Amino acid sequence: MRIGEKEATEMLAHGNPMELGKMADAIRRERFGNTVTFIVDRNINYTNICQNECRFCAFFRRKEHKDAYLLDYDTILGKVKETVEAGGTQVMIQGGLHPDLGLPFYEEMLRRIKSRFDITIHSFTATEIQHFARQEGISILDTLKRLQAAGLDSLPGGGAEILSDRVRQKVSPKKIMTEDWLHVMECAHSIGMESTATMVIGLGETMEERIGHMEKIRRLQDRTGGFRAFITWTFQPGNTELGGEKASAWDYMKTLAMTRIYMDNIAHIQGSWLTQGEHIGQLTLGFGGDDLGSIMLEENVVRAAGTGYEMSIRKMVQMIQGAGREAAQRDTEYRILKRFPRN
Repeated sequence: MRIGEKEATEMLAHGNPMELGKMADAIRRERFGNTVTFIVDRNINYTNICQNECRFCAFFRRKEHKDAYLLDYDTILGKVKETVEAGGTQVMIQGGLHPDLGLPFYEEMLRRIKSRFDITIHSFTATEIQHFARQEGISILDTLKRLQAAGLDSLPGGGAEILSDRVRQKVSPKKIMTEDWLHVMECAHSIGMESTATMVIGLGETMEERIGHMEKIRRLQDRTGGFRAFITWTFQPGNTELGGEKASAWDYMKTLAMTRIYMDNIAHIQGSWLTQGEHIGQLTLGFGGDDLGSIMLEENVVRAAGTGYEMSIRKMVQMIQGAGREAAQRDTEYRILKRFPRN
């Protein structure tokens, strides 16, 4: 029996965290047994110049700022080469909304990567896709088709934050709005380009708005089946204009458990060691998480907000095994590449 919004909101607001965790873990265990996966990839932030100037972002710089940058193709290709040599199977290329770069810049970037390396390009948020389309004066669908032809394999879920325009108008008024984000994802799914979905908590949203966010994504998934995973992050207030307090670990864990319980049509629920640290990251495996994301050979956006945790394959495997789970490296499509036996 599928849980509804009203019941889910009540559970999230007033439910016992340990009971929610047990429910979520039972669902995870039934679907995935004892296996927990991770991927080896690299985040490549090609520019920090952004015209959106979101209040919750510590990464962006205005074009004239002394710390503003734009990576050239050779630098990007060098980072991809390092990723492949380190055993990485995916790159996640994301950046600010640069006012002067057109769609051909990104197409050429993708073609150069694909012509040199056998690697999955899981890149560009819905916010970037909308920006590219507007600059080129074409539809979202045509933009995605051109990027796909150039080598784009799938989309990350970034830019979703909380799918409530009330919250979005407060924290990122220049950024993509709720229906726009959903439209980009639906267009991507329509051409066989799968994606992930994300949620950022701690932006002043209500519990109803968190569940409403999940409901919008669940409803789209019912239509398209294109979301591979759901990932919950916590807002990192350090060095941001928005400021405020970081969501508590319990708040995060309860919300994570609810995503597993509510998102019954999305297979994978990812726990976040990146924003929570290793100890909480490990605990997510008892609250519905079946994946711990990436070891991230490079990450700049969360680090810019003053949160920095390091990870390696060895540490990731130890973290998973320490939770009594079996560790496995996966690719972007969640196919198992390697299992790690206990020593």
